[in-house]
Amino acid sequence: MVTWLDRGDLRLGLVPELGGRLLSVRYRGVELLWRNADLLDDDLLADYAPNSGRMGDWVNYGGDKTWPAPQGWSGPGEWAGPPDPVLDSGPYTAVRDGDTVTMTSAPDPRTGLRFTRAVTILDDGYRLDLRAENVSERVVRWALWNVTQLPGGGAVTAGLRRPDVVALVAGTGTPEYTVDGDRLVVPPQDVVGKLGVPGTAGWVTYGALTLSFDVDPAGEYPDQGSPLEIWLEHPLPEPLAELGDLDPPARIVELEVLGPLTVLAPGAAMSLTCTGIVRA
Repeated sequence: MVTWLDRGDLRLGLVPELGGRLLSVRYRGVELLWRNADLLDDDLLADYAPNSGRMGDWVNYGGDKTWPAPQGWSGPGEWAGPPDPVLDSGPYTAVRDGDTVTMTSAPDPRTGLRFTRAVTILDDGYRLDLRAENVSERVVRWALWNVTQLPGGGAVTAGLRRPDVVALVAGTGTPEYTVDGDRLVVPPQDVVGKLGVPGTAGWVTYGALTLSFDVDPAGEYPDQGSPLEIWLEHPLPEPLAELGDLDPPARIVELEVLGPLTVLAPGAAMSLTCTGIVRA
């Protein structure tokens, strides 16, 4: 079931059944997010089902979703997804209170976490209030990791507190970028790879959407200390074996906002807020 939030020129489409996703951000009728047109119609209707396996098995619907970090496949302290049948593609419950929809996952036995994603529509965008609670009986250590997928072909601009950018993933290569004073610019390019931005000033812009978020100067962040990560992908002649047979379906830009790594005792929780501002 799709839940729609409307205010002025803005319309948000949420699908709790599919990992609590925000699957549509439409401004004056124009879709800002990338979503997989082979899987979804304009009304966001599809046959949703939990999905697991290797990265090449991931059913990428698109949109905005929350994952646990760090990502990896070497042990229980790393999240071996996507795909993931609970936090990424499992059904969330949903409660609407005016302009806010709060979506809550089932407990995930793999990470010990239960996610809550509260989406609030604003006059000029939306706010994501994210929460992860340790519902297991063991101590865990994770970070919140919010991933927003957008259609490729444009440049990413991000504010910098310091000129600190690192290469994280080079599937077909490392994305090219420039630093101009307090701005990072990642131009459009056909590459499968990821940059980390330890020096982020807490905002990043792509097209009409600007994401803003707090950065804890004393926090320990995943991926070489990166509160912001930028992923690019494009279709390939064959899947990338070195990335679990990842098979990119389109030109996609991901803006990824992370919270600090946090040790959670049973019953403890962590939170992250990200605001999306939409401008013509």
